[in-house]
This record gives sequence, C-alpha cells and structure tokens, in this order.
Amino acid sequence: MDKKRRDFSDSEDEMPHNPKTVQRKHKDSSVFENKGASSSPTKPPSKPGERKGHWSMGLLQSMQDPANQIDKDDKIIIIKDKYPKAKYHYLVLPRVSIPSLKSLKTSNLDLLNHIHRKGEELVKKHKSSGLEFQLGYHCVPSMSHLHLHVISKDFNSPSLKTKKHWNSFTTKYFVPSSDVIAELERTGRVNPPAASQHKELLQTPLRCHVCKLPDRKSVV
Repeated sequence: MDKKRRDFSDSEDEMPHNPKTVQRKHKDSSVFENKGASSSPTKPPSKPGERKGHWSMGLLQSMQDPANQIDKDDKIIIIKDKYPKAKYHYLVLPRVSIPSLKSLKTSNLDLLNHIHRKGEELVKKHKSSGLEFQLGYHCVPSMSHLHLHVISKDFNSPSLKTKKHWNSFTTKYFVPSSDVIAELERTGRVNPPAASQHKELLQTPLRCHVCKLPDRKSVV
C-alpha cells in the first residue's frame, strides 16, 4: 500500500469524501436540521476567501449532496459509504448536529431508536441476499457527525485494506446500535473507551469474525 496514503480507522475515512470541496461545519445548526419533511439540508454558501474545512468534516458535505442520498425523512439522511468495507455498506445520519457518541443525551433516545429502525429497514431490503448484517457505531470515529453503520458481514470489498479497517468492524471497537441505546437509557450517557484502549482494539491480531481463527489470511 502506498505509504503516502493516510490510513484511517473509520470505514469512510480512507480519504476525505470530497477533499477539494469540504466546507467547515457551519455554526448554524439549521444546516443539519431541516424541519420541512420533503426538503434536504441546505449547504451554506461559499464566501470569497472562505477557508476550507478539515477532512473529518466530509460526512456533512456528503449527506447534503442529493446525489448521495438513497433515503431521507425529516430526522435522518441515508447515504452509501463512499469507501464501503463490504458488499452492502450504508450510513444513517441524523439531520441535527451530533458530533459523536459522547455528545448523546437522553433527549436523543427517540432519534437513536428512529435511526436504528431505519437501519433495520435497510437490512430487510437485502433479505434475499442471504447475508447477515450488523448495525452499530465506531466507538471513536475519526469522521465528525454521528453515523450508524449498516454493513453486511461478508466484508468483501477492495476498500477493506488494513488491519484497522478489519478490526474497526470485528472487535469491540464496533458498538452495536442496541448497546448504545441501552447504555444511554441506563446511565444517561455513552462512554467510549479511553484513547489507549481503542487504539489497542484497532491493533488486535487479525481474527476471522466467524470462526475466530487467529489469522484471517488462513481462512479467506
């Protein structure tokens, strides 16, 4: 692999979604929350000399592009992961601005349940594929803005290239959606692991997610 290419732990983080056009997060939350049922979030206008945003804000740009949207309602937008790590890989994103799991409050429970239901609807649409799916969040994603991964468990994709990619979906780094909801209901917050712990998870020796053998190369 080209050493100049940066390796990101989150699925869509292999490269910024649109590195030349990503805008900084707009201070007005109305960019993300659209109260009209039929219209999509509006991209803030560019200003002369406006500074470009960091690659980690790329999801905000992607979710606002109608060409990327495969489903939406007044609460969420669903897009395909630009760098899928399996045959089917979707992201369900809330319209309201929620940076990460640590930002969740009990007032977000209805939204989280809605996000989960939309993920389950996607899985049902692919029932005929015979593939199993998992719904969840990366405990410490490098892309800003909360997003649920809906991903088939074949993990068959040319975009799955590194140990970090594999481990981000097959270890405890990937937190099931139902667990996130349960923890928020029980404690009123979600506590991701410490930085040292989540780095350790990403460096876990490769194991098959089905048979648990210690070297993925020996089973695929």
